[in-house]
Amino acid sequence: MKTIIHWFRRDLRVSDNTALHEAWERSETLVPVFIWDDAILRSPDVGPARVAFLLRSLEALSKNLESLGHRLIVRRGEPAEQLVLLARQVVASGVFTNRDYEPYAVRRDRKVAEALYAAGVPFESFKDSVVAEGREVLTGAKQPYTVFTPYSKAWRSRPMPVPIPRIGAAKRPIPTAIESLSLPSDPSDLGHVVSQDLFPAGEHAAQQALKAFLVDGVAGYDTGRNIPSLPSGTSRLSPHLRFGTVNIRTILSKLPSVAGGAGVRTWETELIWREFYIQILANFPHVAEGCFRPEYDRLEWSGTDEQFQAWCTGHTGFPIVDAAMRCLNATGWMHNRLRMIVSMFLTKDLLISWQRGERYFMRQLVDGDLAANNGGWQWSAGTGTDAAPYFRIFNPVSQGEKFDPAGSFVRQWVPELRDVPADRVHRPWENPLLLGRSGYPAPIVDHAHQRERCLAMFKAARSGMAGGS
Repeated sequence: MKTIIHWFRRDLRVSDNTALHEAWERSETLVPVFIWDDAILRSPDVGPARVAFLLRSLEALSKNLESLGHRLIVRRGEPAEQLVLLARQVVASGVFTNRDYEPYAVRRDRKVAEALYAAGVPFESFKDSVVAEGREVLTGAKQPYTVFTPYSKAWRSRPMPVPIPRIGAAKRPIPTAIESLSLPSDPSDLGHVVSQDLFPAGEHAAQQALKAFLVDGVAGYDTGRNIPSLPSGTSRLSPHLRFGTVNIRTILSKLPSVAGGAGVRTWETELIWREFYIQILANFPHVAEGCFRPEYDRLEWSGTDEQFQAWCTGHTGFPIVDAAMRCLNATGWMHNRLRMIVSMFLTKDLLISWQRGERYFMRQLVDGDLAANNGGWQWSAGTGTDAAPYFRIFNPVSQGEKFDPAGSFVRQWVPELRDVPADRVHRPWENPLLLGRSGYPAPIVDHAHQRERCLAMFKAARSGMAGGS
């Protein structure tokens, strides 16, 4: 009887799952396994909100598997060792998994493949989390795209894959002698104490969020996506895509039947940005450690630790920035327009390295994903592929006035400004008496002055000169 192990990582669902379905179809006994990888749990880039989302998604996955007669095996330790051990215990004919493109994952999977093959167990990986991976979309010169617009055109010209059916019932149960750890009752059991709100997790929550957005949000996404106070302005599916509680194929298969015109097209474009950054990370893994454009590794960031702390805690004196950061710290999530505002403020107003902001985001975000987070930060900082030009510098005041004109979002997250009139909520310092009564801090930098310093810093790096302040 053929036994195949499916190794769950970023595909925590029973529907539209390539490797899982292949394992179920080609086996008599399917052994689903999840391994708590201590190298990931101890990483400085892992945050409590993400661990909590993962844990609750695993709980939902376990129940979904049980409803079909399957049993999720849970182990903890070094993946290569655990998979070889499990393969021997169940006499596995193979181990299947879906591919992951992050540098650590690539190294880990290579080690797993070598260990399994040495033990006489084949290892197969499948494309699943993207429509186009690695080098499937190339320029006419057979090179990876580094500019988004031509990439998106080439991506759209490809046939779209259809969702894969949900797996069926278990054919033969896993022997009861095969031991499994219980899922922890709380993220603190894994060393991560959660202080943020809990984001709806699991495959059913993902399907509900997708359904709600297609009904109430996607038609107006082209404009609504820029309004942080609009609940239906964005899909909030990013954590589900991050952990694979929904597949990109499932999402794309629903779009042709949705009325929405510009909104649908704009949302599809955002989904393509996700694929673009994943292929950038796969083809140019150095972006995980430094600037896509090496000349910008010479940038001499001059911001202070005190300024960084003010940014982290939402006490910069710029209301839209502070509201966004306080929202992130409380909920583990931030609206995309706000991500651009706060990242550009950190790098181009405070002159603090994008890498410090990137890491802080990864610790806080429930949807923290290396490819998307790195790509977004390098875009805002002006150091990456297809980046905003270094001389594009958002004015945090005008950004707030444009996208939160009544100050609704600011008042929600900055209680010191709840009584400030709309015409002053983004410029409270223009009324010193009002500012003093509110207890809200004055701006920690002068935007116009910092803009000039930023331009000088970039020009110095581009010319190879030292300094730049």
